[in-house]
Amino acid sequence: MRLTNRLRTTVSAAVVGAVAFGLAGAASAQSQPQEGPTSIDDIIVTAQKREQNLQDVPIVVTSLSAETLQDAGVRDIKDLQILTPGMTVTSTSSEASTTARIRGVGTVGDNPGLESSVGVVIDGVYRSRNSVGFGDLGEMARIEVLKGPQGTLFGKNTSAGVINIITEAPSFTPGFNAELNVGNYGAMGASGSVTGPINDTLAFRLYAGRRVRDGFMEIDTGDGQRPETTDNNQDFGTVRGQLLWLPSDNASFRLIADYSRRDEFCCIGTQIRTGPTFPFVDGLSTGTGQRPPAAGFGPLPYSRTGFANRSSYQEVTDRGVSLEANIDIPGINGALTSVTSWREWESSLGQDIDYTGADIAYRENDGDYGFTVDNLTQEFRLAGSNDSFDWLLGFFATSEEVGRTDSWYFGADYTPFLSFLLSASLNRANPALPVSPGTIGCYTRAAQTAASFGACLGTGGAVGGGGPGFTVGQGFEDVYDQDSTSYAFFTNNTWRVTEQFDVTLGLRYTMDDKSLRGLQRNVNGNGAACGAALANAGAIGAVLGAGTPTILGNFCLPWSNVAYNNRSVSESFDDGELSGTIKAAFRLNPSILTYVSYARGYKSFGYNLDRVQTGITPNASLFFPSEVVDSYEAGIKMTLLDRTLLLNATYYDQTFENFQLNTFLGTAFVVESIPELTSRGVDADMVWFTPIEGLSFQGGVTYTDAQYGNFTAADLSSPGNFPQLSLLPGARASFAPEWSATGSINYDRNVGNGLRAGFSLAAKYMDDYNTGSDLLPYKMQEAFTTLNGRIMLGAEDERWTAEFWVQNLTDEEYIQVAYNAPLQGGAFQSTVQPNGTFYNPALDTQTYDAFLGQPRTYGATLRFKY
Repeated sequence: MRLTNRLRTTVSAAVVGAVAFGLAGAASAQSQPQEGPTSIDDIIVTAQKREQNLQDVPIVVTSLSAETLQDAGVRDIKDLQILTPGMTVTSTSSEASTTARIRGVGTVGDNPGLESSVGVVIDGVYRSRNSVGFGDLGEMARIEVLKGPQGTLFGKNTSAGVINIITEAPSFTPGFNAELNVGNYGAMGASGSVTGPINDTLAFRLYAGRRVRDGFMEIDTGDGQRPETTDNNQDFGTVRGQLLWLPSDNASFRLIADYSRRDEFCCIGTQIRTGPTFPFVDGLSTGTGQRPPAAGFGPLPYSRTGFANRSSYQEVTDRGVSLEANIDIPGINGALTSVTSWREWESSLGQDIDYTGADIAYRENDGDYGFTVDNLTQEFRLAGSNDSFDWLLGFFATSEEVGRTDSWYFGADYTPFLSFLLSASLNRANPALPVSPGTIGCYTRAAQTAASFGACLGTGGAVGGGGPGFTVGQGFEDVYDQDSTSYAFFTNNTWRVTEQFDVTLGLRYTMDDKSLRGLQRNVNGNGAACGAALANAGAIGAVLGAGTPTILGNFCLPWSNVAYNNRSVSESFDDGELSGTIKAAFRLNPSILTYVSYARGYKSFGYNLDRVQTGITPNASLFFPSEVVDSYEAGIKMTLLDRTLLLNATYYDQTFENFQLNTFLGTAFVVESIPELTSRGVDADMVWFTPIEGLSFQGGVTYTDAQYGNFTAADLSSPGNFPQLSLLPGARASFAPEWSATGSINYDRNVGNGLRAGFSLAAKYMDDYNTGSDLLPYKMQEAFTTLNGRIMLGAEDERWTAEFWVQNLTDEEYIQVAYNAPLQGGAFQSTVQPNGTFYNPALDTQTYDAFLGQPRTYGATLRFKY
């Protein structure tokens, strides 16, 4: 007979307890301080859409209790990574561009046309993009991180894993919680919740929080249109209300409504390597305009000083409503679950595109740059069980509208800066041609001849120029609308063949239909310089010869190309995909479970909502195909030392086909389907509730060997992208450290005189990895370790608790994402280099910027509970 109990598949245990024992019993149970698990049997997860003990689930799950999350300072998904080996979470140009990766696999979040590889589910509601699930999570009951494809039960776009977040539900016992925070960088925060009964069958919970903090980055504003001298600040608030209705012993209804808003300045990158274009930025800026280059244009020392002359103000709002209904059906020993949700997420962003003090290019926060996601979902699940069989049938439907607006403003320095770049290139080949800010008019003057064009270049534009430059101000205003509907039927069933042996079979068929409508529109005469240069192609070619296409390409970059004058985009596609899983689990004895599994995951096709071109010709289609993964796992779960010690280990082997790589090529984001990506390795986890009262340990190690398969230009949908991706074939994938490890220690006990005291430490080690999707060497992040800690003193009954905390205790200096600074040099060459790729370090002139990780923060928290 198993020692672990098979739990109900219907109404939650909290609901059952409240109904069965009455409000007085519930009040008595909740009058004691809330505690986390004290044995392995207390760790409950819903990884298979039913409540089960963690050690009975043949899936790799990192389960984190509310106590563990609080002790580690976890408030959002990004904080979560310190407790989860094999997982990284990064943000780039805004908090709206947040990406989670598991086992080295994830989707870069800068393009809303791509859905996530790592699904985020909050209280049963799927969030289609990581950024949509990024925010203050409020009062959490627990978080489960499921690794590997989870598409059978959690749907498409969970090909790498799922972050399953369960928040605190309303209670029939009246209660009040409040929290006050202060910290360095001017951090202040306040939050609180109240819960209790409205009548015998209806309870409520209301949570609200507000947090502010000064910026981590010091900003040199250069030419000075930007008033803010710091960046990466925090200013957001959230409110969340819930109702729990228990009309009978067999039914529960949970209604949740939430709203959050961020008004912040984020995110300015800083130079980690400044290239040979520095004199041009310096010459056009007030001050140096960017960090001066190191000797030999080598890497720069770590610095939290960034450069931006334009504002990075961002507004992000998120709101939604969900209703979960659970109805027991005694006749079939089962239950019907319905989850209905509506969500609306929108962002409006500002950006200094070049991240320098020069006024080159920017985006205004005027409503023309940002994206929205409106989503309506409905899920039905009918589940039941008997002595030998657990079964589940389900249906899921979603209707989603994604809107993206994109805009580009030319600063006053754009035209002279481009002239510097082009004339410097010509000067290297012919020193008689001067480096000058005034040559753009040479290319764009009407009816140029070879003679007049050559003379113009020879005088730096002083003679024979006069053609139009690039429009100062707004240059384009694009709008994209993507509509999608998705339907899925699924089943997940476990047959207990014997007391020791289980077999699980799950299948899901998903039908997707997506359509895209867009208008790419140049404004204020933008495109004139491109068109004028193209009209002079004959004269330019007579003087410059083979270099002419490259020169003309600089006039007709995606943001200045005349081909986008009122260009309409219209595409649609539909497809179906079968995914599923089969698992076999064998219990060697009551303490040891072994299992093997196969799963197939699916990530939907989509559209790249951006200006994408090959050469100077816009791509006819923005479509990219679906991504699929086949995953094999073999694992063991051990519960030892009188069920106080958990030791789990799993070998995994995952192969992704048509991996959707979103990469920035220095001029635009492109989505390219990489034929194959494999991720193989081992996940190991441990939890130990020690014999010492209040002392526990939790940790894990992940070994990952994530590599791209070998491919050539002919294997890509756009062969012209291959030079910038030529470092990928056979190489380790980005954000895939070979080793990562986490560990936490928590100690909390009564010390007499009505007091309790404790401390906690949480650490994570990350092996070195590349932070760029193109794998350029300058984007490497060396191995590093982050450490969070806190000490606590409070009342035994938790009526008050005072904590002193520190995040990133050792002030570890690390980067989140490195990227190519726009228009500031180049890394890849136009011909194959001696190493067989298009990259030659000796010829790399690229300036590299990076978005930095958070510095050391510290402060105090005061909590009250009644």
